[in-house]
Amino acid sequence: MSITKQYLKSKPECKVTFNIPAKEASSVAVAGDFNNWEKVELKKLKNGNFKCQINMPADRSYEFKYCIDGEWKNEEQADRYNWNDYAAAENSVLEL
Repeated sequence: MSITKQYLKSKPECKVTFNIPAKEASSVAVAGDFNNWEKVELKKLKNGNFKCQINMPADRSYEFKYCIDGEWKNEEQADRYNWNDYAAAENSVLEL
């Protein structure tokens, strides 16, 4: 799994690219507090990776998780992790 951050010069936003290698998966989504935990489906590429780009306001941190075939997973390369009492589990954190 990987995340790429590209800060925009024209406005205080960051283009975040989520790239998840999951050849065996049929669906991958990302959800977080940046979108009220609504799942955003990632597009499956020919190489088996799933990918999407989301513009987010900069100078903030965001909690998120992936949903791979219905199972919630954290980003292995997250900036940090934060405990969530509601889910009784850690969430990945993205620092922008």
